[in-house]
Amino acid sequence: MSRQHQFDAGLDKNPGNFAPLSPLSFMARAADVYPERTAVVYGDRKTNWSEAYSRCRRLASALTRNGVGVGDTVAVMAPNIPAIFEAHYGIPMCGAVINALNTRLDAGAIAFMLEHGQAKVLIADTEFSATLSAALELLEHPPMVVDIEDPLGPGGERLGNIEYEAFLQSGTENDEWQLPSDEWNAIALSYTSGTTGNPKGVVTHHRGAYLNALGNIVTWAMPHFPVYLWTLPMFHCNGWCFPWTLAAVAGTSVCLRRVEAAMIFELIGRHRVTHFCGAPVVHNMLVNAPEQLRQGIDHQVKAMVAGAAPPQAVIEGAERIGVELTHVYGLTEVYGPAAVCAKHPEWEELPVDQRAANNGRQGVRYVTQESMDVLDPETMLPVARDAQTMGEICFRGNITMMGYLKNPEATQEAFSGGWFHTGDLAVVHPDGYIQIKDRSKDIIISGGENISTIEIENVLCAHPAVLEAAVVARPDEKWGEVPCAFVALKDGAAAVSEQGLIDFCRERMARFKCPRQVIFGDLPKTSTGKIPKNVLRERANGN
Repeated sequence: MSRQHQFDAGLDKNPGNFAPLSPLSFMARAADVYPERTAVVYGDRKTNWSEAYSRCRRLASALTRNGVGVGDTVAVMAPNIPAIFEAHYGIPMCGAVINALNTRLDAGAIAFMLEHGQAKVLIADTEFSATLSAALELLEHPPMVVDIEDPLGPGGERLGNIEYEAFLQSGTENDEWQLPSDEWNAIALSYTSGTTGNPKGVVTHHRGAYLNALGNIVTWAMPHFPVYLWTLPMFHCNGWCFPWTLAAVAGTSVCLRRVEAAMIFELIGRHRVTHFCGAPVVHNMLVNAPEQLRQGIDHQVKAMVAGAAPPQAVIEGAERIGVELTHVYGLTEVYGPAAVCAKHPEWEELPVDQRAANNGRQGVRYVTQESMDVLDPETMLPVARDAQTMGEICFRGNITMMGYLKNPEATQEAFSGGWFHTGDLAVVHPDGYIQIKDRSKDIIISGGENISTIEIENVLCAHPAVLEAAVVARPDEKWGEVPCAFVALKDGAAAVSEQGLIDFCRERMARFKCPRQVIFGDLPKTSTGKIPKNVLRERANGN
């Protein structure tokens, strides 16, 4: 029985001392305080914060007038253009939930998501009309479609009865919108990749989006008025909450329809971009781009990189081209980044290889996340901080998902023991910094020994001819499993043989860890720049 004390009586929540946390409040403030500052740049078009706020309110109004309300789903399928940025505000402003769809998925996957999430409206760029048309034909009750006809896009068939700009004009900026009645209300529905079975629908709330948006600012020490380049897809974990972060600091979003090295460097130079985010593959592309593309860029750029572990070569290469990397880690289930390899000033005095090794770790929890630890999945106790003992990375706190939509079994399993289980295997260094060793499903067990595929990949990427590397398990009659490496070489690199790379690894790590086979060629990529190891495992198995 709880004990009553002096602070229990007469001290209650009221509108004067409590408001639910929601990132929607950031845009209202930006429009009020910095109305004339540029919010969005796309091609030659610039929109200030007053105009952006007006457009988002019109979107909310138009959705409301078409029967969309609290708890409804509105799906969006678009590249990084102004419409998807506006959707991150306009959709939740009417109480609905934004479901940003992966633009590289097939019709079957899109149809599943639209049906499973019960999308009432689909806002879609006509570039994807072929895929969407096939997806809509699979649905018994397809959503209303609002077409985006982007003059800078490749065009495509219209699938709906109204175009996005006309849809905005059907609403009004004068309709009132409210913060959610409860900060636990859902703000976004994001689907996992679904490499085995159907994807899971990750539901996140206003409170977590608000806190992670602010966590990005603290983690990156972002100043007011940053110029942010959208190299990270906004459909991926809602752009790691950066659509909301940028309103909080009145920053400028420079939209980018396609991730291409030449255009990235052009926009960095033209707009003096200060920040961007991306997977290791994006940074790898920039590090290895022709030097002439960087001509005229004389300022340092800050970048966030997320992935299981960016190769040391990428971290060193970014430093060489004037990009200051901050390594973050997370998952869709924790709103994107929820951990950071927080830098210490004294690391700057270390040799570059040791500095890169320190910065390559996944690090420590975000300031807005309650807890992150590496636990023994059986006992749920923390592992020793010896950089050797492996366990599973687990999170808990405000920037952790509500759960999986309509999937109570998966939700219960993910939160067993009162923590969210990531499935990532890691060690903890004596300084408390966490370092991933592998996904639980990717670890190679060879002759009873656990082998980290990431360790092998880092060694392979240190070879001057190697652009990218991915390692998976290949069945072996004697050892059970052995490492098989897939390697993409740099353009113009000196010839290197399979045995040459194996010998390179043997000089740098225990022989039992070295790949037994090296397969050369381009590596497959998901829409978020990750290498699907399930595909590579099938290739290694001869399927």
